[in-house]
Amino acid sequence: MMAHGKRQRNNYRRRLESKTDYHRRLRLLKGGVPRAIVRVSNTQITCQLANYTKDGDQIVASFTGADLGSHGYPSDASKKSVPACYLAGFGLGKKAKSNGIDEAILDIGLSSSSPGSRAFSALKGMIDAGLEIPHGESILPSEERINGEHISDSLSKDLEKTKKSIEGAFK
Repeated sequence: MMAHGKRQRNNYRRRLESKTDYHRRLRLLKGGVPRAIVRVSNTQITCQLANYTKDGDQIVASFTGADLGSHGYPSDASKKSVPACYLAGFGLGKKAKSNGIDEAILDIGLSSSSPGSRAFSALKGMIDAGLEIPHGESILPSEERINGEHISDSLSKDLEKTKKSIEGAFK
C-alpha cells in the first residue's frame, strides 16, 4: 500500500515486511531493562538478551538450538521442540546470570502468544535459571511437555543430562 498526498506518510520498511511491531517495541524499550528475545525458526530456537543503545541493539548473551549439541543434547532430536526451547532458555538464563544480569523482559516479536507455546517454554527455562522476568503462571507449559514425555521417554533422560551440563558450563 502506497501513501499518496501531502498529509500521508509511508510506513517503516520492517513494518511493511511484517517483521517489527514498533508500538510494542517502544513499550518494551521504555522499561529500561534488557529484553529476552525468543524467536523460533523453521529449524531451531534462538534466545538472546539485548540492551538498547541509540546506535542499535547490543546483544549481551545468546543461546541457540545449535548450541545444545555441545552440551549433550541428542543430535537427531528437534532443535525447536518444547524441551529444546526450555533448554535454550535455561542456557540463556545461566549465561546472563554469569554476566551479572538478574532481570529482563520477554520479547516474542510478532509470534502469537498461545499459552504453553515454545516461546513460553523458553521463558520457563530462563525463570528456572534464575532470571527475574514478569509473567503469569497460566501461560507456562506443563512439566510433562517440558520434560518431553509427549515425544519419547529417552528424551527426558537426555534433558536432565543436558541441563546439568549447561549448569556446569555457566557458574
